[in-house]
Amino acid sequence: MTREEANAEAARRLCASTPRLTDVRPAGEVVPDMTARTILTAGPPMRWSDYTGGQRLAVIYGAIYEGLAETEEDADARLASGEITLGTCHAHGCVGSVAGIYTASMPVLVVENTEFGNTGFCNLYEGQSHRRLNYGVYDDEVRDGLRFLEHVVGPVLGEAVRHAGSIDLKPLMARAVRMGDELHSRNTAATTLLMKELTPHLIELALAGTVAPDALRRTVAFVSVNDYFFLRVGMAAAKATADAAHGVEGSSVVSAMTLSCKEFAIRISGLGDAWFRGPLPNVRAKLFHPYTEDDIEWIGGESMITETVGLGGFAQAAAFALQAYQGGSPQAMAAINEAMYGITVAEHSDFAIPYFGYRGTPVGIDVHKVVESKVLPVIDAGLAGRGGGQIGAGLLTAPLECFERAHRAFEQARAGTLATTPSV
Repeated sequence: MTREEANAEAARRLCASTPRLTDVRPAGEVVPDMTARTILTAGPPMRWSDYTGGQRLAVIYGAIYEGLAETEEDADARLASGEITLGTCHAHGCVGSVAGIYTASMPVLVVENTEFGNTGFCNLYEGQSHRRLNYGVYDDEVRDGLRFLEHVVGPVLGEAVRHAGSIDLKPLMARAVRMGDELHSRNTAATTLLMKELTPHLIELALAGTVAPDALRRTVAFVSVNDYFFLRVGMAAAKATADAAHGVEGSSVVSAMTLSCKEFAIRISGLGDAWFRGPLPNVRAKLFHPYTEDDIEWIGGESMITETVGLGGFAQAAAFALQAYQGGSPQAMAAINEAMYGITVAEHSDFAIPYFGYRGTPVGIDVHKVVESKVLPVIDAGLAGRGGGQIGAGLLTAPLECFERAHRAFEQARAGTLATTPSV
């Protein structure tokens, strides 16, 4: 199979995937190889000693929340000794927002790609407060919010999804794009559409006495005021979709992008499970008052899985309202979006942008096209601050170096000179 044929197959899988929300369960019950003493975080694999700043603190706070340690010092020692197992989200079929902390008790969205038989997971959105665990913050408010998700929102949503049988996400997501979402930094329409799907089932559960009225009321109130609730659903759907396009022999299509406190990394469909690493991304930020760019701290992030499947920054021209959140203008968004067609191998069959005459979003980032053109993937994202918390949002640009490393490895593999799958 030629590279072009392999890339066409990877793109076909990205477009043909059928992600369905099938359940909401505690991570320890459904995530592969998740144990009671496992914590997952965003980014490519690293040693515990390599984690710094807000990401390191977020892992430590996750251990405290889960009851695996009593103090920060205790958690640090247990992580260093391996008594607490630290893993990466992608290695467990998960995808993490910002620091991406998963512990066994946290409820996760279960999304099955019924066309290809694989599953993706994402934990629940913590709420609209700028102070969240995934942004490296832990206090009584954060702990109580996580307990609320664990004991109220997760179980109620799980009952509703199971009552529905499953929820077909791709038609919902496609409609949301046509309504003004790009499904990374804007999820207003998608959250509304999801609640429209769930409401009849929530009502039936309440009438049957399966769900307590107070739990139902609090869950609906939480989702209703949090337009970003669907982001995590979309991330799980994108993970299930992108993984289906991974492992196509000879394909140079990107199947995952990830970020840690140290580096940016990508994975390529035809190059196994290797991560090709580069420096942290460049950013054009719109920050909350009174923060400046000196206050930005990188603490991880994998929500760019949405860009990997043709959404987010690759659908900006569908979401001009983003200018109020992350800056820019409609003209700039359209120009950025147009540039992404030059580094992808296909146009999505379902995700269409009305501004472009319902042209499909660019999908299937090709390492070769990125390296040859020097046009870099753009990513819509929230930004963390030093000391924790979200301090703004902006447009990230993936670093060229990781694409160059992947390109060299791909050429070596094609020439038969790559003895083993590279680890970096």
